[in-house]
Amino acid sequence: MDRPKRYDIKGKKYINTPVKYYFTDVGLRNALLNFRQIEETHLMENIIYNELLIRGYNVDVGVVDHYYTDENDQRRQKKLEVDFVCNRGSNRLYLQSALAIPDKNKMEQEQASIIKIIDSFPKIIIVKDGISHYNEDGVFIMNLFDFLLKDNEM
Repeated sequence: MDRPKRYDIKGKKYINTPVKYYFTDVGLRNALLNFRQIEETHLMENIIYNELLIRGYNVDVGVVDHYYTDENDQRRQKKLEVDFVCNRGSNRLYLQSALAIPDKNKMEQEQASIIKIIDSFPKIIIVKDGISHYNEDGVFIMNLFDFLLKDNEM
């Protein structure tokens, strides 16, 4: 099992909050759990994490602050998670993993954290199906199989 660190993107520092664990071998994970927990979303995220490590990235889980005004006109803060902050040398990528994005609401939910990041590094959402393309917010929506099979696609 591997455990990436949580990284405050705006504050540019590591923080101590609940951690996420990823299995280095998904097949052993399934055997260990006796094939009881086969959530496609979690498996896909785990596979993406392992592939990023294979490609030489240092991978962290990102956190972005989101400020908003609630229905009582009170200013609130919410921490949004970026699935993967990937660094290799001076290159950085922000990645989200989403099994599917069937509608505009799901797209807004999936990209909410990465569009709050104010820098010029690539922002990518990896989905299981569909054609790889840029959306109107400049986020690259990438097919999972393109990600896995075309190393230079990012």
